[in-house]
Amino acid sequence: MAIGVFDSGVGGLTVHRELTRRFPTRDFVYLADQANAPIGSKSGEAIVDITRDGCERLFEAGASVIVLACNTASAIALRRLQQTWVPEAAARHGRPVNVLGIIVPTIEAATGLPWSFEAERAGQLESDKRAAIDITGVFCTAATAISRVYEIEIDKRRDDLAVFSEPCPGLAGLIELGAPEEELRIVVADHVDALRRRIGRHPDKAILGCTHYEIVAGLFADALPPETTLIHQPSAVADALERYFDRHPEYDLGNSQRREFLTTGKPGPQSDMVSQFWGAPLTFDPA
Repeated sequence: MAIGVFDSGVGGLTVHRELTRRFPTRDFVYLADQANAPIGSKSGEAIVDITRDGCERLFEAGASVIVLACNTASAIALRRLQQTWVPEAAARHGRPVNVLGIIVPTIEAATGLPWSFEAERAGQLESDKRAAIDITGVFCTAATAISRVYEIEIDKRRDDLAVFSEPCPGLAGLIELGAPEEELRIVVADHVDALRRRIGRHPDKAILGCTHYEIVAGLFADALPPETTLIHQPSAVADALERYFDRHPEYDLGNSQRREFLTTGKPGPQSDMVSQFWGAPLTFDPA
């Protein structure tokens, strides 16, 4: 048995690396659905189907708990899969299984509040929230921005935080392909400036709401002023998963330090950018 990690490509490696540091003896299976990448511009139904198929492949590979290391999948597909598909998958595989996302831990880190907390709201127009005490910017895919999951869920918990999402179409694809750093630097700077112009100033905090973006977190840090705090999803997810496993000892996670990397796309070595981020050459096997 193992912990499964799913993403449309290499972005989920940012979460995977932190999880393996936090749970070094546990077994892990990583699936990059590169045949369907990028998924951020696909329809909601397509995202649900792609995510379900990837999770089924990971359950077949022995995963008991799967982390959707993809904001788009977490925003669009997670709730539906948990409510309608996971119980059936558990019965079919004959063992406890579950699928978890990365948005809940990120929102907990952004608000400093547990997911179960919901504030009483007097109601505030979005245009009025530019005067809020703190502004949080979310750099994300188009699908995540359209879902407004960060705006909605943070607003439920904190009425002193304003949230503005900046969709970055194409950026995940460039990172996936290992585009030159200078090209990525220009694209990142353009999106940071677009958000600044839209809200009238730089945000106080910034969420890299696509796991691919964590690979180029340094470029976002360079484009943002030093006083803007970056909220890093990998550490937030690892913290939340550690608490989850403490509450749920029923899952068999394996204990042989297995590390398996699968792809639905072209197997073999990944880009130099990925190798540099990972700290060593990384090869994916066919899924």
